Amino acid sequence: MAAVDNNKVIKSMKDTFYISHGSPTLSIDDSLPARHFLKSFRQKVLPEKPKAILIISGHWETSEPSVNAVSGPSETIYDFYGFPDRMYRLKYPAPGAPELADRVKQLLLGSGFGSVHVDKKRGLDHGAWVPLMLMYPDADIPVCQLSVQTNEDAAHHYRLGQALTPLKDDGVLIVGSGAATHNLRKIDRGSGDAVAPWADEFDTWIKDALLEGRYDDVNDYEKKAPHAKVAHPWPDHFYPLHVAMGAAGENTRGELVHHSWSYGTLSYASYKFTEKP
Repeated sequence: MAAVDNNKVIKSMKDTFYISHGSPTLSIDDSLPARHFLKSFRQKVLPEKPKAILIISGHWETSEPSVNAVSGPSETIYDFYGFPDRMYRLKYPAPGAPELADRVKQLLLGSGFGSVHVDKKRGLDHGAWVPLMLMYPDADIPVCQLSVQTNEDAAHHYRLGQALTPLKDDGVLIVGSGAATHNLRKIDRGSGDAVAPWADEFDTWIKDALLEGRYDDVNDYEKKAPHAKVAHPWPDHFYPLHVAMGAAGENTRGELVHHSWSYGTLSYASYKFTEKP
């Protein structure tokens, strides 16, 4: 079998992705299956190297679409509290991508979004650098981050993604980073392998809808999915999925590329959005 060339830069990107990053301890905890999945991403999921990465993280909320446009290495933002000291020493100094940020802005403005803010100082929050540190540990791929607007709905974020579809032709990897279920008040550290029924039912509904390409239903998940408000009391960690889904383009569907659970309620379900067979 031929060796995988992880340094071959891809000319165009076929797929988009949604990664459930779960807890910040994903950065250090080798007991988490999702950590091993992300560390094997280049070998098992996407061998070719992207020209640049656009990541949409649930940890950057703004009232209007915003992109960061850093010149030079990106600052590592430690937007979590009370975790082991060594997590605050981790660094992910990936180069910023100001040209990509400008391209994102122009695509959004050209698709009818009235205003797009460019932040030239903001680095990468842990919803961005934790998964990317595992996926691309060399930190040598330019990264641009796009915010979510929790004052808007899922359909708004799907339209954001649709506007960004042309980036795939430029070799840009589009990644939504959040959590398939995200209710921190419901975490059960003593759950063992047991999964709460409400979490399992929501997670399964989303999986079936994505695998069947029922994007309209996923955009209307608050009304159609079971236990939607329990699974996502606040939509920040779910809207990145809608952006990745929209950016996939027409005649696509989701494909489950990883599935595991933590604390009985936190799903690490991750998806590739790809052309229907």
